[in-house]
Amino acid sequence: MTFLLIVLFILIDQFSKLLVVEHLMSKELIVIPGFFKLMYLENSGAAFGVLQNKFILFGIITAIVIIAILYYLPKVRKYSIDYWSLLLIFSGTIGNFIDRVRLNYVVDFISLKFKNYHFAVFNLADSMIVIGAFLLCFSILKGNSKEKA
Repeated sequence: MTFLLIVLFILIDQFSKLLVVEHLMSKELIVIPGFFKLMYLENSGAAFGVLQNKFILFGIITAIVIIAILYYLPKVRKYSIDYWSLLLIFSGTIGNFIDRVRLNYVVDFISLKFKNYHFAVFNLADSMIVIGAFLLCFSILKGNSKEKA
């Protein structure tokens, strides 16, 4: 079941990026005026556009994340907060890595703005990684990370 969930999350990420490439390459879709729009952006860097064109560094970081999660995932209780956090981080990492290998950049498309503050443009894989990281932090702070399978 774990493998199927990972594949599902990666497919959702990749399909969303495919839709953006097919339909939003040269235009924007305003979902909530002044707050939320969908747009096409090529990001050869990391979050917030930092570390542009550092493909080898991203490859090393991706390998470390994948190895660490493959080591820890079997040790956590299935369907626990730790399980879902690792699953989301793993899936998001793979989703963005597929873009980097295939395109040499990541397709970003979710743009949020609140008053005069424009948040970075991101994608579903980024969301999975961030949500997974928050869940993992919550679990560690709550003390649940010591639960075993």
